[in-house]
Amino acid sequence: MTRLRLLVALTAFTGLVSPAFAQPQPEPMPIPPSVPEPQDHPFPGSLNVSVDATDTAHHIMSVHEIVPVPKDAMEKGEMTLLYPMWIPGDHSPTGVIEQFGGLSVQSGGKKIAWKRDSVNVAAFHIPVSSATPTLDLHFQLLSPVTPAQGRVVMTPSIVNVEWDQVALYPAGYFTRDINVKPSVHVPHGWQIGSALRAGTYGDETHFNDVPFNTLVDSPIYAGRYFRKWQLNAPGQTPVSLDVVADDPDSLNATPAQIEAHRNLVHQAVAVFGSQHYDHYDFLLALTEELGGIGLEHHRSSENSAAPGYFTEWDKTFPERDLLAHEYTHSWNGKYRRPADMWAPNFNTPQRGSLLWVYEGQTQYWGNVLAARSGLVTKEQGFEALALMAATYDNQSGRLWRPLEDTTNDPVIAQRAPLSWRDWQRSEDYYVEGQLMWLDADTLIRKLSNGQHSLDDFAKLFFGTNDGSFITSTYRFEDVVTALNTVQPYDWAKFLHDRLDAVQPHAPLDGLLNGGYKLVYTAQPTSFIKAMQAARHTTDLTFSLGVAVNAHGTMGRVHWMGPAFKAGITSGETILAVNDMAFSPERLIHAVTDAQKDPKQTIRLIVKSGEHVQTITIPYHDGLRYPHLERIAGTPDRLSEIYTPRK
Repeated sequence: MTRLRLLVALTAFTGLVSPAFAQPQPEPMPIPPSVPEPQDHPFPGSLNVSVDATDTAHHIMSVHEIVPVPKDAMEKGEMTLLYPMWIPGDHSPTGVIEQFGGLSVQSGGKKIAWKRDSVNVAAFHIPVSSATPTLDLHFQLLSPVTPAQGRVVMTPSIVNVEWDQVALYPAGYFTRDINVKPSVHVPHGWQIGSALRAGTYGDETHFNDVPFNTLVDSPIYAGRYFRKWQLNAPGQTPVSLDVVADDPDSLNATPAQIEAHRNLVHQAVAVFGSQHYDHYDFLLALTEELGGIGLEHHRSSENSAAPGYFTEWDKTFPERDLLAHEYTHSWNGKYRRPADMWAPNFNTPQRGSLLWVYEGQTQYWGNVLAARSGLVTKEQGFEALALMAATYDNQSGRLWRPLEDTTNDPVIAQRAPLSWRDWQRSEDYYVEGQLMWLDADTLIRKLSNGQHSLDDFAKLFFGTNDGSFITSTYRFEDVVTALNTVQPYDWAKFLHDRLDAVQPHAPLDGLLNGGYKLVYTAQPTSFIKAMQAARHTTDLTFSLGVAVNAHGTMGRVHWMGPAFKAGITSGETILAVNDMAFSPERLIHAVTDAQKDPKQTIRLIVKSGEHVQTITIPYHDGLRYPHLERIAGTPDRLSEIYTPRK
């Protein structure tokens, strides 16, 4: 070894490398210049967005878009176009940028090379000059062919056009300041339902000009089998039920069923005392092929249900609060919106700190209005409430995570499946928020001796500026002020106690003040039976702590429940129960038999991948299903809440 090599080796060993041989440490590359921030000034000219949605065989929508180039962009030499990512109602960046493809940009017949932003992958930089007064864009939405690839939006009978998926818009502007001329081409003879209104209808429909934010808020259902019912009385603000279906028989609604939907409109307007739309379209897909959805818009809502929604009316009631929920959002979420959730465009992050109002109180009114309208019976509404109360009272994750923190879940998980949902918690501000607002309603009724209720809060808070479409934002303090106006109380403490603190039990004072208590019996309610039938599951959540499908695969295992403690994990499959091949009935019998004989355990042979093991569960408390039980001698405030308003 030479003297030089020896010196290098010794200094490296001791960590004393001389400056002559020191290797420089890496330094970060600078972040490229940011995309232009949105400014509140008019975009010059109009976008022209034309969608061809006829290629249902390949599930491809082809888009032709014409974009005027502003003078300041010409002077700068570049124009930036954005693909929408923060979609209102999703509460997270769910834009389907992965389905965007085939982008070609031209001007004056000459092709222009575009460049995607290296940080913001939903931004496209395009060189422009005085020689490029307009940009001619062609691209495709390569929508999912199967549910494994995402939500299916094109089938042989139905197309769901969501404009955020099929349009680019210029950066540097509030989307309310960008005018759009939209059009859509659908298969021959199909009919369209949308909050958009058209100048000309046909296979190619040209809609009236709208701001870009209104366009994104106005999706389309187009279908081979389509029917529209008017739900408003003559002379009232137009409201319609626009239904598409996989087959024509699914559209066979009875007059009584449509009347229940008319009652929904009447009951909602009675609660909120206003209408913040000049027309409203319930968009409803009765389908097993189109991807499921429930998404709010200001003048419409996107909804899906089973094909038997009308034709099997006695079985589909567990899903019939969906329209009531999304309709409520026209007031709560679209008109009144948390200040930190309003954004100037669709690529500005939103914050969901008040989702327990936006979604929690909407969940509350969805359940209540479904019962008041007759979409479900009062008893069915009570059964749904019992199941929700039990589910969240047994929520293991509440031992470590406060409710308010779950308002971050749309960004954290983006509604991806969770391995241990009841321990991790998810978007619990929906249903636990509902229970909290039931607590508030019954407390207001109790304190005011029945003179006031949450109906008064709804009218005061959501009913302002009747007829206005302009979003009205609010903060936590505004909610507290409105509650105190209805009924003086320490509402700030009331809310903080339920939002910020870790509580071992769900907020169930609303049941007690309503005149009921949560109990468990060995018999499932009709609501649970209908849900199990629709989902082809056997739900033993409140006994063994598992929900099992017809083939024995466990979709959910309750954290620290009997099955969990015995070593069972979600996704595993039960092959045998007490030495007999698995069937849902045998699993239920095993639970009831173990209750009768304390010495008898429940033996399961369980398969996980290529591994098989025998599991013994020492459970003896029998079947347990939640119910509401009337507390004798107390005011029945819960029945008052579910009673229709005149």
